[in-house]
Amino acid sequence: MEIPLPEQQHRRSNVSMTHDAPADHVEQNRRFWDDEAAAWHGPLARDHWAQVEPSWGLWSTPESQVSLLPDGIDGMRTIELGCGTAYVSAWLARAGAHPVAIDLSEKQLATARAMQAEFGLDFPLVLGNAEKVPYEDNTFGLAISEYGASLWCDPYQWIPEAARLLVPGGRLVFSRYSPLFALCVPPEGPASTTLSRSQFGLTRLDWGNHVEFVLPHGEMVRLLRSCNFVIEDLIEIQAPPSARDYLEVNAHWAQQWPSEEIWKARLAS
Repeated sequence: MEIPLPEQQHRRSNVSMTHDAPADHVEQNRRFWDDEAAAWHGPLARDHWAQVEPSWGLWSTPESQVSLLPDGIDGMRTIELGCGTAYVSAWLARAGAHPVAIDLSEKQLATARAMQAEFGLDFPLVLGNAEKVPYEDNTFGLAISEYGASLWCDPYQWIPEAARLLVPGGRLVFSRYSPLFALCVPPEGPASTTLSRSQFGLTRLDWGNHVEFVLPHGEMVRLLRSCNFVIEDLIEIQAPPSARDYLEVNAHWAQQWPSEEIWKARLAS
């Protein structure tokens, strides 16, 4: 998957958050991306693939500012969890990594294959669920997600799966919406200065036609630690002065409070 865009008309009626919600989100999100969302992201794939320096998230935060990619990426086996059009894996391939990219949307992967042909890059594109990846334990040195599994998959499923896939000492890095954004975004319209829901029990956001997941910081810390991860950094992103507005959040809001954040963790040896 990829970061949401202004053109995405999220239907936010009947929003609910539970810890033990039914595991119906995979098929629901597959339909959402294949039937609706891929059409918005496909035309943007070429610009993403053509970037010389990676930039991350809603506010295009440059890699030079956040150092999301670990040292020693050259020659490393990597897995992008919820890859969308796989531009992150393209950046990794150019840096010398050996990426694998997995996504549940056939249409997103079709765009990724077209971009591979256009840009002359070749790496595995796997149609599948990032909560159940068809690779052996201890296979990858880096697991990465930019608004992919980190937003669209159950964290109690995909984070243990990332830990399984990583070699000891392997890195997990991901970007996602911040819990504060999730608390302040109403059923319709952009994030406001009013809390729209409770933090206690915040996990699953059911927007009607798709499902997203945002854990509070304490829950995320406990989950990562339970999977044997050592947390190395949490970067709360501030929108730059030149930022554009999104349907979900305007730049002025995100210049005062973090709408998104980047996590960096290492699997203990």
